[in-house]
Amino acid sequence: MTKSQLIQRLAELNPHLYQRDVERIVSTVFEEITAALERGDRVELRGFGAFSVKYRDARTGRNPRTGAAVEVDRKAVPFFKTGKQLRDLINEKAS
Repeated sequence: MTKSQLIQRLAELNPHLYQRDVERIVSTVFEEITAALERGDRVELRGFGAFSVKYRDARTGRNPRTGAAVEVDRKAVPFFKTGKQLRDLINEKAS
């Protein structure tokens, strides 16, 4: 599902809201999650999951084309861990 599909679906489920308001709500939620991760905070949505930042140490990698050694800097990567309710729901559907 894309962001525009999410906005469309929420607008359909909430006919009392204007689509531009739904779009602003969705954008604000994403912006707040992004801002929290930039600060290094953890964002937990009960039953859905938790967003956090993990750090990868600097290392020596390889250029896949030439095989030459390349120094890779330390970096921060976003990480999402599913909540128990979401995981159970998905596993229930898969069975």
